[in-house]
Amino acid sequence: MPDLLVQYGVAILFAWAFAVQSGMPLPAAPVLLGAGALSGSGRMNLALALGATIIAALGADVLWYALGRSVGLRVFGTLCRFSLDPDSLVREAKERFLSHRGRYLILAKFLPGLNPLAAGLAGAASLRPDRFLIYAGIGALLWAGAWIVLGYAFSDAIGLVATWASRVGTPLVIVLAAAVTVYLVLKYVRRRRFLVHLRKARIMPMALKRRLEAGDPLVIVDLRTALDVEAAPYKIPGARLIDPEELKHPHRTIHRDSEVVFYCAEPREATSAQVALRAAAIGFHNVHPLSGGLEAWRQAGFPVERIKPPAPDVGREEASAERS
Repeated sequence: MPDLLVQYGVAILFAWAFAVQSGMPLPAAPVLLGAGALSGSGRMNLALALGATIIAALGADVLWYALGRSVGLRVFGTLCRFSLDPDSLVREAKERFLSHRGRYLILAKFLPGLNPLAAGLAGAASLRPDRFLIYAGIGALLWAGAWIVLGYAFSDAIGLVATWASRVGTPLVIVLAAAVTVYLVLKYVRRRRFLVHLRKARIMPMALKRRLEAGDPLVIVDLRTALDVEAAPYKIPGARLIDPEELKHPHRTIHRDSEVVFYCAEPREATSAQVALRAAAIGFHNVHPLSGGLEAWRQAGFPVERIKPPAPDVGREEASAERS
């Protein structure tokens, strides 16, 4: 990688940083450290390296922010098509964003794969553009500065490591490539097993509608986050809003003999599927994630009922101030 950076300069640094912060599963630290080390040895301009990395990170943020503002929370369905991580990662990002809002944009820069989620959520939650740019700019500066300056400060040590790696040559490349391949295969297998479980258990909206019209005693559970409910303040008639954390031991909340339908707002019903699988593992025999969640139910033209908004608290008032 240092040879590529020497040959193509800041152009490859810009492209790599943009790809990483756009959500591509690429390692950021080795490239940024290498750029810092080259700057320390006088083979790259430090200011240009920092500037290119910051602008690239901001460009990726603006892209996902714009997508979030234009299509809302549906943007994550697109994002998860390019990810090997479980789709429930989206829920974790929603919950953290709801707690920290713009500050989460700074933290997400340092967490692999989470930056596009954070930027998209900022757009979907209508975080003001000026506040978004401030938080995103601070995050990009800290992310780029931390790695590149660290490489600059330890350029001699990194140079020794690079020299040793060049001597080892092909065997090291083969070992690293094999490790990356095994990691990606394991992630892929885990994801495919998750999707197979989901297909076997889920129920379609039409089937659920027929069961309800027939008077079947179903328990319907809405697992959406507060951010999802804020964006779509309605639910399937009769559904109970329950946080998944309350369902760590579902039998304490729902009778074990009940037939339960879960729905959420994550791509591929990830939260619903995981909760259903957990419930099945402790003795629930009739649990189903709703295919497509509430959005599929609404698109089918089936009735919904509005959710009364809770009384505003200090955190919600602060969030409203950020969006205004």
